[in-house]
Amino acid sequence: MSAAPGLKKALSQRQLRMIAIGGVIGAGLFVGSGVVMADTGPGVFITYALSGVLIIMVMRMLAEMAVANPSTGSFADYSRDALGHWAGFSVGWLYWYFWVIVVGFEAIAGAKIVQYWIDIPLWLCALLFMVLMTGTNLFSVKSYGEFEFWFAGIKVAAIVVFIAIGACFVFGLWPNKSADFSNLWSEGGFMPMGFGVITVGIVTVIFSMVGPEIATIAAAESSDPEKAVAKAANSVIWRILIFYVLSVFLLVTIVPWNDEDLSASPFVAAFTEMGIPYADHIMNAVVLTAVLSCLNSGMYTASRMLFVLAARNEAPQLLVRLTRRCVPMNAILFSSIVGFACVIAAAFAEDTIFAFLLNSSGAIILFVYILIAISQIVLRRRRRGADLKLKMWLFPALSVLTAAGMLAILVQMSLDDKLRSQLVLSLLSWAVVLGLFFLNQRFNKRHNIDVDAAEERARALLN
Repeated sequence: MSAAPGLKKALSQRQLRMIAIGGVIGAGLFVGSGVVMADTGPGVFITYALSGVLIIMVMRMLAEMAVANPSTGSFADYSRDALGHWAGFSVGWLYWYFWVIVVGFEAIAGAKIVQYWIDIPLWLCALLFMVLMTGTNLFSVKSYGEFEFWFAGIKVAAIVVFIAIGACFVFGLWPNKSADFSNLWSEGGFMPMGFGVITVGIVTVIFSMVGPEIATIAAAESSDPEKAVAKAANSVIWRILIFYVLSVFLLVTIVPWNDEDLSASPFVAAFTEMGIPYADHIMNAVVLTAVLSCLNSGMYTASRMLFVLAARNEAPQLLVRLTRRCVPMNAILFSSIVGFACVIAAAFAEDTIFAFLLNSSGAIILFVYILIAISQIVLRRRRRGADLKLKMWLFPALSVLTAAGMLAILVQMSLDDKLRSQLVLSLLSWAVVLGLFFLNQRFNKRHNIDVDAAEERARALLN
């Protein structure tokens, strides 16, 4: 991607490491984890562990393909190579749609946090956040990387500090406090609602862990993508174990799982229980940085996926244009416009349009992950494991089990009254994307667009 007409290799290894580390920590951990705890009980960390295993498996499969073909700027290409153009088109557009909805949602979430301190209209604050992140991405890929380095660093530091002092509190190293694990069983037992709720919780938890695959996209704009992808895949294991499983275990050990404050803001409740002053202000500031980090990454990811689609004649050609700084300006602007539309929908039609947008993207990431898993199985069979520097563990058993596990989550969604509408609307979104694929095929054929020539041009832009 160092060629003049292509994307620029401007992300440093330092920035990529933090993008990889911070990518797995979303606002869902700081806020949404409390809801899962209230619905599951003290054994909620098992739910997080099982969800983490699925994410780790997907990352390992993705890393195998990315290291084998590190020049690719989008993992949609792996599905295209393995299953055909329809799969690459589906992964690209579905992943883009998922992230532009996330961008609008995170902008609203950030505005609500600011309202804790300042009386400002929600829509205005959200729009300001959108403008800020759009500007950051438009300036250069290096500015995106630097912003993400510092904001991801803040949320990582917050989790590390919580784990350190939380462990001291639990193990009796806190002033006037003895070791105490009684909250794990004293309030109705370890699994007060039965072990069946563990699988129900996975549906919610796995969405809060989405993001580590961003590192494989960002790596394409670094000087050594193969090395960056391998490191990101290897480190995702300890990142999930420490940041999610260990922190959630400490939360339910410090604060009873049925405490009302836990469901509202679990980290604030834990810090308050430990007697940390100004816990609400500290954690609101941390959550705000997490939200802006997710917003920043969402804008970057959506724009790069759109750029790759345009390079392959699967999106309007004006989206492939680059600025002098080698930034896909039109792809960023188009993605931000959809994000702006989500903000406006949330301001004036929260219970209708915005709710529909959120629900219609609810299961999309699972569709993408399933296609990634199937693509890895197909490509690995095709290569027969030859010359692979990084391989999926225990192939094909773990690959097949991972795909089956994600299909089981979709089945679980269909059986849950609260989640069924998300599955149905997400399937509808995929149907729309497939419809657009056939229209795109007809357009290319009618205008005599050579698919192979588009493929060669895409590789030139992405290498």
